Order: sequence, then structure tokens, then C-alpha cells
Amino acid sequence: MKTIFLRNGEIKRKPFVLLEFPFDEELKELVKTIPGADWQPKLKAWTLPYSDGVTSQLLALFKGKAWLDYSAFKKVEINNQKKAALPEMDAGIAEEIEKFSDWMRNRRYSESTIRNYIHSLGLFLRFTGNKNPAEINNTDLENFHKDYILKNNYSASFQSLVINAVKLYFSNRLKRKLEPIEIERPKNPRLLPHVLSKEDVKAILLAHQNIKHRAMLSLIYACGLRRSELLNLKPQDIDSSRGMLRVNQGKGKKDRLVPISEKILELLREYYRYEKPSVYLFEGQTSGKPYSGKSLENVMNQAVAKAKVKQKPTLHWLRHSYATHLLESGTDIRYIQELLGHSSSKTTEIYTHVSQKSIQKIRSPFDDL
Repeated sequence: MKTIFLRNGEIKRKPFVLLEFPFDEELKELVKTIPGADWQPKLKAWTLPYSDGVTSQLLALFKGKAWLDYSAFKKVEINNQKKAALPEMDAGIAEEIEKFSDWMRNRRYSESTIRNYIHSLGLFLRFTGNKNPAEINNTDLENFHKDYILKNNYSASFQSLVINAVKLYFSNRLKRKLEPIEIERPKNPRLLPHVLSKEDVKAILLAHQNIKHRAMLSLIYACGLRRSELLNLKPQDIDSSRGMLRVNQGKGKKDRLVPISEKILELLREYYRYEKPSVYLFEGQTSGKPYSGKSLENVMNQAVAKAKVKQKPTLHWLRHSYATHLLESGTDIRYIQELLGHSSSKTTEIYTHVSQKSIQKIRSPFDDL
């Protein structure tokens, strides 16, 4: 296992915890689940707000994933703290959270959900002072909401995550419900997807001379793939005779079929003759291992720079653009839902709000003045 080094830091006179480790996609995603985690390019480290219980929090989070070296990390005495630090998690609570983790894993919850839930539950139980879970009631959850979530200005999504984790734990582990009266579910902000013009997409896809880089970006747009779906593809997932691409275990553990055009097949054949991947369709420097997510992001950023696109699109913008361009070309939204692997049509309907075909038909009353 890799080792994560903890050390003290200070930014704008505030104490921070610095996490340093060689790049690892799984560890990076774990760190991102911690509230307040931020990447500092100049320091080449992740920073977390300092708290007295941070070491126990990190030990629980990275258990079985990485070694934690905190030999150079020291407790910081902070005067006039605005909030009381959460206590260290005691052994009994840690064991209970481990049992909850095993319970979710046995019921095939995704690893990302398990990580998020045990982290959220751990925060709540530490807030109560490691109170016996059998003695916890609605008031404890309401106080946590008021004195921790709202006081520290955590996001609406984090609030919902904590409530979901706590309610699942109590309803399935302790067989009783917590129904906090004073807590209303926050309204998540309605964010529209970012969409590129077809001209910008073409410029990005043609920016690289490297055949592998062009093939990866082109396939994401051509089939509306998520990053993880592209990286998990294998050569046998492409059925060229039927013109279909099989996406295995996409988001929500759903399989789906997506049409793949002859144009993209020709590009993939050229790539395959040149690279000859052994296991995954797109492999990194080590044969048989998938291409890394970070490297793929770098490929996208380099293409954007070469194409001189004014915006700063991410890989997911290509998927959004695929869906919107399909809608603008007249494809029924129910088919787009199937192609994207959305469980609900409401998720797909958001593309109607960014489609130029429908919006540009609207005549401004200003034109009639």
C-alpha cells in the first residue's frame, strides 16, 4: 500500500493539515470526499482544515487503502477557536462504523457510497461525544445540523448526504427511525450542463496528432460516455458487425448498448493496429492496466489549449454536448435517456434547457417595439 504523509501547514494564519502522497486516482477520490479538502498546486499537497480529531478521521477513511505516516504531525493549540473541535472517535464507535460498512458492502452498495456514508456517520457520532447510538435521538441530529453543518456553511449536498447516512444506519442497524422535525431537506441548486458548439468539439477532437489521444476523446463524444466508462472498455465490448458499443456496469451498475458509427470504428481500427492493447481498450504505460483518469484529464486539457477554445471544458462537457446535439438533431428524448443510461427522464430533460433549437425559436418582445 502507498503511504500518505501528514504534516502541519498554515494558510492565511489558519492551521491546515497537509496530505502528501504519490499520485493515485483512488486515494485522490477518497480525499475529495472530506469536507474542505483542497488541492494546492504550489505545495503539491492536499490541504484540510485542522481539527483535533483529524488523525482518527483519516485513519478510518484510509483503512486498508494506504498507510498513514503522521510522525511529523503535531497537535496545534488554537486560541479563540470559533468552534469546538470534535472529539477523537473511540474504539467502540469505530467498531460500530466498521460493522455498518460491512453491512453496506454485503448489500452491494458502491464503494464510493460506503466511503461517503461512513465518513458522514463518523462525523455525526463524534459530534455527539461518542454517545451510545442506542441513546441518540432526533434532537442530537437537529443540533448537529444547526451547530455543525449550518455553522460551518457546508453545502446542501453534504447536508443531504449526512442525513441519508444517519437515517440508513439507524433504520437498518438499530431498527428504528430518526425523523428530525426541525430539518428540512435542502434544495439543491439547479445547474445547467455546459455545452460546446459542434465547431469547438471538432477542434478539440482534431487537436491531437497522437492517435490514442484522438481516439479516447472522440469515443467519449461519439457515444456519450462517462470517463470511467471509457477507461473500463475492453476490445470485445465493440461489436463492429452490429455497429454497437456495450457499456458494462456504468453508473448505477447498469449495462447499456450505444450505437457506434462507422466513422469512429475506422478511427478505432487505426488505433488498434498501432497500439494493440492486451486487456483494456485504452491502456497506460503498463500493459494490461487501464489508462488513468488523471492522464485522460491532461489529454483533454492539452487538446483544449491546442484548439484555443475560450472556455475551459472538462471531459464531461463532451457527454453533455453529445446529448444536446442529439436533441437538436431531432432525436427523441426517450432514446437519449437510454443512450446516456439515465434512470429517470427528468435527468435527461435538463438538456431541453440548453438546446439552441428550442431556445432560439423564441422571439424577444424587444423585437416588436
